[in-house]
Amino acid sequence: MKISYLFAKGILCATSAFAITASAGAQDIATDLPDILSDDADAPYLPDFSYAGYGYGLEPIPNVSRVIDVADYGAMPDDGVDDSAGLKAAVAAAAEIGGPVRVQLAAGRYHLTEILWIESDGIVLAGMGSGEGGTELHMPRPLNQVDDGGALDEVRVYLERYDKRERQPENNLDVLFSEYSWSGGFVWARYPGGRHATYLEEMDRPIETVTEIASGTVGERQLTVADASALSVGDVLQIHWHNRAGENGPLIAEIYGEDRSAFPVGSRHWEFPDRPLVRQATRIDSISGNSVTIADPLLHDISDALPAYFARWDHLSEVGIQDIAFIFPENPYFGHHNESGFNAIYFTGVHNGWISNLRIENADSGVLTDDLANVTIANVRTEGDHTAHYSVHIGNVHNVLVTGNEVFNPTVHTFSFNTQSTKSVYQRSTGWTDPTLDQHAGANHQNLYDQVSVHVRPDSETDTGVPSYDLFRAGGAGYWKPGHGRYNTIWNLEVIALGGVAPDQPFRILEASGGPDARVIGMAGNRELLLDYTPAPYTEDLNARQVNVPSLYDYQLSRRR
Repeated sequence: MKISYLFAKGILCATSAFAITASAGAQDIATDLPDILSDDADAPYLPDFSYAGYGYGLEPIPNVSRVIDVADYGAMPDDGVDDSAGLKAAVAAAAEIGGPVRVQLAAGRYHLTEILWIESDGIVLAGMGSGEGGTELHMPRPLNQVDDGGALDEVRVYLERYDKRERQPENNLDVLFSEYSWSGGFVWARYPGGRHATYLEEMDRPIETVTEIASGTVGERQLTVADASALSVGDVLQIHWHNRAGENGPLIAEIYGEDRSAFPVGSRHWEFPDRPLVRQATRIDSISGNSVTIADPLLHDISDALPAYFARWDHLSEVGIQDIAFIFPENPYFGHHNESGFNAIYFTGVHNGWISNLRIENADSGVLTDDLANVTIANVRTEGDHTAHYSVHIGNVHNVLVTGNEVFNPTVHTFSFNTQSTKSVYQRSTGWTDPTLDQHAGANHQNLYDQVSVHVRPDSETDTGVPSYDLFRAGGAGYWKPGHGRYNTIWNLEVIALGGVAPDQPFRILEASGGPDARVIGMAGNRELLLDYTPAPYTEDLNARQVNVPSLYDYQLSRRR
């Protein structure tokens, strides 16, 4: 069953929507193939999301058999002794040997009071499981009491220089943002000397251009370069697009469309023309003359009007963290952007890596990301009463797959597509406590929520008395608005009303800060749903479960196979 909604000035009119959908059943099933998946040339554009994850979606996470036992370096579980030195020594020994190598922890509890740096290819930090009888890493104090060796000094200077503050007059709170709100972790992967997030212009480094790209078409893998002599099959590079043409440049049109009258585009999109506005990390798969095939489809066209080039990208590969519980003590919540740094993992500068089978308790953030490509984050459960900023965060990344993320703890941003994230996916994940689908602003585009389930209670009512929930309440500074670029997609979203909505009442789901050309296919729950999304998205199968294609990611991946 397909339902068309009425829109007024780009905003869904709740009363009109109710008139249209009152007879639809919340458990309706859509068995036909959505029009958007048609091979017809006139079908709306839909990105191919199946390249997200380890091995561009086609390769399983490897089982690394060469092992270093942390006990050989003095780290013993359940002895009440700080294990930081032993764990660091074991990781250093693994780096000396060279990967792939598994740094293996036994069952039981280890104590970690320093940052455990992973700065070499092929290192896998592994426990014996994240549940009962498994491995626990216990961090008794936050990162603001730990020496990071100056790793976050740039963001500290940035916050102070630009007076980035959390101001809550009603709570008598006026403090600088914490550098740990979106950065840092007790297990921290990074390329040595890498600068995986940029804040201060005077610290910008020269970009090493490998070769200019002459032409390419969005959604295709073939492109033409000016000179292929500097390229080799297997190279992993970044494609950079810059906006050097100001507020109305062609790259702005690529990201947000030609008609931007319905929403503002923030100034950060043109204030730093020497920084790439869009980056796509990819691998060179074949070279024939000046024709090059890359591993995943182009995010945007490349032409004289929309130039791009291959740039060097310093990164790690084959890094993994798996089968561990990260346990923080019960700790007070000091408010948004005022986190003390109970962060489990900061995963940065990695291509082809993974995080899997984790339980994270009482964290400020479970997993934070930066400067990644083709990483799988699977089966991460976050829990506890402490309010977290993020559970598993996707930001400044390309082709990252988060699957099986169970979020039981309260979070400010539950499932977050953050600044400059592209072609990434949250799949088969569930938010249990006031969840949000956070499209955070900042040139994030072509991302997918796929088979996500949220359990919610109404937080407001419209003037017509319709219960409402601001599911897409989002962050992001005004200079990075709107909430997202073109083609962010929501596929088979399940919304379960836990209370506050009568069986015969409609339930309004709000996205008040979105972006253009969103796709919403399949959205249903235990109540009649009204979608209020600004600007108006392309929709199919609202108030119906799409059972013919339950997962868009899986469907597109199966077609590639």
